[in-house]
Amino acid sequence: MVSLACTQSSESLRTYQWNPKQERLKAMQKKVASLALFFCVSPAWLAAQAPAAPAVFPMPANPLHRQYREGETLVYSMTGINESWHYTVRAEGTVKKNNAGTYFEEFRWTDMTSDGKPYTMAPEMADFRQKLSLDPNVMPSLPNLAQVDPRLIGPITDLMTFYVDLWLPAKLGVVKKPGDHFYLKLGTPSSWADGSHVLIGVSSIDFDMTLKSVDTSAGTATLEVKHVPPAKPQIPLPGAWMQAPVADSANNWVEVVKQPDGKFGASVGQEEFTVDLTVSLADGKILAGTMDNVVETIQRTCDDQALTQCGAPVPHQIERKIEVEFEPAKP
Repeated sequence: MVSLACTQSSESLRTYQWNPKQERLKAMQKKVASLALFFCVSPAWLAAQAPAAPAVFPMPANPLHRQYREGETLVYSMTGINESWHYTVRAEGTVKKNNAGTYFEEFRWTDMTSDGKPYTMAPEMADFRQKLSLDPNVMPSLPNLAQVDPRLIGPITDLMTFYVDLWLPAKLGVVKKPGDHFYLKLGTPSSWADGSHVLIGVSSIDFDMTLKSVDTSAGTATLEVKHVPPAKPQIPLPGAWMQAPVADSANNWVEVVKQPDGKFGASVGQEEFTVDLTVSLADGKILAGTMDNVVETIQRTCDDQALTQCGAPVPHQIERKIEVEFEPAKP
């Protein structure tokens, strides 16, 4: 998401060995949760009910509000195109309630294919469970990605992005009627630097949310969330050459990694992506979602950490498309 999206190169996912690009793209995924922690806001919906529409589903006060039922099962199929890598995978979940009375969905990942071939996940995935929630009182949190199969980092954090993008406007209660629009000026820097391999890793984004439609006859609402560069991104730019915009706005993404050969891989650029969600009016669950993620960067290899002695800039575009779809229970 990188704003809130993330990218792993197809090559890095095949090798399982550390390299700067792999670490950068993995780290981009981790920012999903760190941004979500800034969303401590007031309750998201009004107590009053809107007049019922003459259709199968009444017009809800908040069409994005999730209504949980303990024990409900959910299955999502995900398809991903990550540069040259193509994959599919399923997430199978169950709605549970904790001791505090809040609901969450617990997913396990299964049935993965990689470039059209069945993929056997690492043994630790058998016990791994991802917890997600659309309850406005539950803050999003990222699982320990150090304990998951590297090829599952993308799907795990992408599914979380879909959930966060629905959780946020539902909690804020700012888009309730078709055409309602809200721009959240966040811009707060989000870091994924680990201080060892990734010395600097920061992005800065705003959220542009629009309720595109509410179809009471079909029982669905459609939501668009754009992750966009802020007017004044709050990121450090250690090299003077990083100041020049790579695309059509100020750079909002920067990373410096220490390479195994002792040199420094430096990248800067613009990231933005759009998430479209179809939501059930009956209970607020996600029925379908798409994510189009583009990161425009220039990359340079530098001899010094100050990034003053660098090679020629190399343009690079990271492009991903992720789709998720709810699978209804079979009769």
